[in-house]
Amino acid sequence: MSSQSDSERALIVKERRELAEMPQEELDELASLYRRQGLSGDTARQVAEELTKHDALTAHLSAELHIDQNDVVNPWHAAAASAAAFTVGALLPLVAILLPPDAWRVPVTFLAVLLALTLTGLVSAQIGGSSRARAVLRLVVGGALALGVTYVAGLLLGASGAV
Repeated sequence: MSSQSDSERALIVKERRELAEMPQEELDELASLYRRQGLSGDTARQVAEELTKHDALTAHLSAELHIDQNDVVNPWHAAAASAAAFTVGALLPLVAILLPPDAWRVPVTFLAVLLALTLTGLVSAQIGGSSRARAVLRLVVGGALALGVTYVAGLLLGASGAV
């Protein structure tokens, strides 16, 4: 996250410098970007000029680099979100392994983890606007495979907890 944040900030500084040092070339570049998106030459030029008058840096960052200077990745926010997600995501499997009797711990934990992965897939698809089925399938299949490999490794090492 820090690298992404640094990269975005560097791109913003570079674009700001280019706008100050060669405004006409940057205006031409912006108009060209809009022409490539399907606008006629005259319309692309007019849009580029109007957006440049309003806020040239924002127009270039959006059209050229697809970034928003007010929404640069914050590594601390990402770390906090990851920590919260990890904690919440770990609660269901933790409860599943602590509460059932010994004989049921492994299957109940397996099901709890798959349920947690299903919920994670649903939430991530909702947030990202993607296919729920694909997100859930990807996480559940990957998680089931990881659980299976871990379980087999535990059996081989005599540490499965199933006995």
